Amino acid sequence: MSSEKYKSCIEACVQCAQACEHCSDACLNESDVSMMADCIKTDRDCAQLCWTTAALMSRGSQFAEEICKLCAQVCDSCADECEKHEADHCQRCAQSCRDCADQCRQMAGVAT
Repeated sequence: MSSEKYKSCIEACVQCAQACEHCSDACLNESDVSMMADCIKTDRDCAQLCWTTAALMSRGSQFAEEICKLCAQVCDSCADECEKHEADHCQRCAQSCRDCADQCRQMAGVAT
């Protein structure tokens, strides 16, 4: 199976997507939702890209390395945003994003 070489990166992308989905949902329940708007938007973008990146790697796409580069950038951006907030869900999301970004950079052969 061609996706075996992507296994750990696929798992990191799925975990990150789930963390971002949870974070954006939890942010909607915060007392000042407007303060969380950028976090919610970034979470949603990151989750969508992580799902897409996992899918492309799962089918051994010729674009896997390129999408991993972009995914790492978006994950870093999402982590930066989530780290601005003290909520546990934001902190957990930030860590998952950092882990995913590292895996994606490794997969894409980009130096950290």
